[in-house]
Amino acid sequence: MFRTPLFVAATALAASTLFTACETKPATASEAASPTAEALAADSAGTPVTSGTAATAEAEANATPAPDPSSIPAGSIADAATITARPQVPILCYHQIRNWRPKDSKNAKDYIVPEQAFRDQIKMLADSGYHTVLPDQLYAYLTTGAKLPSKPIMLTFDDTDLDQFTVARPTLDKYGFKAVYFIMTVSLGRPNYMSKAQVKQLSDEGNVIGSHTWDHHNVKKYQGQDWVTQIEKPTKTLEEITGKKIKYFAFPFGLWNQQAIPELKKRGFVGAYILAEKRDPIDPLFTIRRIIASGYWSPRTLHNSIVQSF
Repeated sequence: MFRTPLFVAATALAASTLFTACETKPATASEAASPTAEALAADSAGTPVTSGTAATAEAEANATPAPDPSSIPAGSIADAATITARPQVPILCYHQIRNWRPKDSKNAKDYIVPEQAFRDQIKMLADSGYHTVLPDQLYAYLTTGAKLPSKPIMLTFDDTDLDQFTVARPTLDKYGFKAVYFIMTVSLGRPNYMSKAQVKQLSDEGNVIGSHTWDHHNVKKYQGQDWVTQIEKPTKTLEEITGKKIKYFAFPFGLWNQQAIPELKKRGFVGAYILAEKRDPIDPLFTIRRIIASGYWSPRTLHNSIVQSF
């Protein structure tokens, strides 16, 4: 029986409730106030640069082209222990990219990255020589040991917020970075959320679109028809929008249970993303870790968090 909340509740959940449910460690006041001079240097030229100031053609060439996961023979896929033992690739999770408002709570500000702070964080990644990778590349690396570019990192965005298109996209484009957008389909076309055309554009431009349920309902509470309402129908919608197979899923709030993994596999997913919890030793591809990039973090704090968390 249909048990999901109505749109009003859903959008409230997406816009506010998730702030208290996601897990992150806020930066201290001193950390947030002490960005490096290099990371915050004004980029006045405004001209596009390559994927990271320190990037080289050789580094990109050394990466293995990512095959579609379905083309990798089952016998070539490593066992769970081998996958878990491989060094983790840093993965950042962003939500809203906008300036703080007086009504934003202290906790909410962890999930709302001010526009200039976001630009400074991405510039730091570029200046530090990071190269963005996408889920098929990560899948091939984890399952077969395929090569990745030097200093790989994955950038992910949850919940379909419009500012991910209007602010994040042009910032990433400036450095040749690509990202993964986990879409909550209930919000498509609503005020302050992306339209179907914008989601398609992101996909057409080489970014990856993933599923993030219909209305951010906690996967741990799914029963019966919830799998159709929250997973099957939204995934079909995204496939119709992009014209591509949707293969990757992000758990709302980062909350998962082992019962959800076979349900995702039955519906064609090959990988799923959580937050900063422990991975499942049996199915590590369905519990890939991410950390939330806090709105309080300076570029230096973000860099330290990347190094310490992965």
